[in-house]
Amino acid sequence: MKRSTLVIALIALVVVIAAIFFMTRGKPSDKSADPAAAAKTKDGAHSPKPALTVTVAKPEATELMLTLAANGNVAAWQEAVVGSESNGLKLAEVRVNVGDLVKKGQVLAVFSPETVQADIAQSRASLAEARATAADAAGNAARARTLQATGALSQQQINQYQTTEQTAKARVEAAEAVLAAQQVRGRNTQVLAPDDGVISARTATVGSVVSAGTELFRLIRQGRLEWRAEVTSAELSRVAVGTTAFVVSASGAQVRGKVRSIAPTVDPQTRAALVYVDLPNVQQNTGIKAGMFARGDFELGRSTAPTVPQASIVPRDGFNNVFLLKPDNKVTQLKVQIGRRLNDRIEITSALPDGAQVIVQGAGFLNDGDLVRVVDAPASAAQPARSAASAAAAK
Repeated sequence: MKRSTLVIALIALVVVIAAIFFMTRGKPSDKSADPAAAAKTKDGAHSPKPALTVTVAKPEATELMLTLAANGNVAAWQEAVVGSESNGLKLAEVRVNVGDLVKKGQVLAVFSPETVQADIAQSRASLAEARATAADAAGNAARARTLQATGALSQQQINQYQTTEQTAKARVEAAEAVLAAQQVRGRNTQVLAPDDGVISARTATVGSVVSAGTELFRLIRQGRLEWRAEVTSAELSRVAVGTTAFVVSASGAQVRGKVRSIAPTVDPQTRAALVYVDLPNVQQNTGIKAGMFARGDFELGRSTAPTVPQASIVPRDGFNNVFLLKPDNKVTQLKVQIGRRLNDRIEITSALPDGAQVIVQGAGFLNDGDLVRVVDAPASAAQPARSAASAAAAK
């Protein structure tokens, strides 16, 4: 009996404790202590949270360079062929190699001179003999003329002496000419550089016997190169002699040149004309070499255009986009066309709404319609962009 009474008392105690627990949980509490109630607006709706914290910027008018892009090959301004003027002589010495800088008149190669020296000695001996014969003939003719008045010699004999004298003089002149020719051959045993420049090719080999006219070296005159740019006929009128061009080779080397001349004809196949751009003496200073392919831009002038920071351009689905900030702090995606670049700024060639503000930092993580929280751009990041734009406008 006592045991049953104890069980009933325990059950009653449990029921009382459960009733007190449920009454305490269901009692309304203070609104200020309830996070859900505090997050509600007056109409009972929840406030949306911003998707990202971003910075914004307005398009700025920036002075940019007007350029015309072109491609072409780098070639020597003029290339001189240095050949042999001697015939049948053995090449005894080669003093230069490909890539060497040479001066005008510098000895490039030497032929064996023994044969030519022997011919020169023989010509001198022949000249001396001719001069002796001419002196004897001149003396006989002089004596014959003194006897002309006495009648001791006939007029025919006197004429013969005079003819012999003139023949002897002619033989002296012929011997002198032969000697001069042999002396020229002697000088031609040394191959000289026709101009200052850089040796671009060498076929001369020590010990070879070459004939007259055989090519021994090729020389880039004065070390000057030129960029032969191909410009379409539609764009050709925009380029003039003296226009500045910036040339960039495949290796990344960049050099500044000027247009020297424009071809008078257009290729009927490609409808492009060659524009010859003089490059400074870059043969030894940069990676630009003759025979390279290079791209470049002709500087046609300057113009003012709206630009935005490069970080605000978001490439998606093959298009360039920007995100514009709306008054309700939501963003809208807009496709744009971009143009020229200056440091970290890009030209926008398509129209932007008046008073547009583009998202800069965080633009790549947004979607159309996202709610954002706007903060000021860091001074360290904003200042260099303004300084670069100001410096470009001052040039």
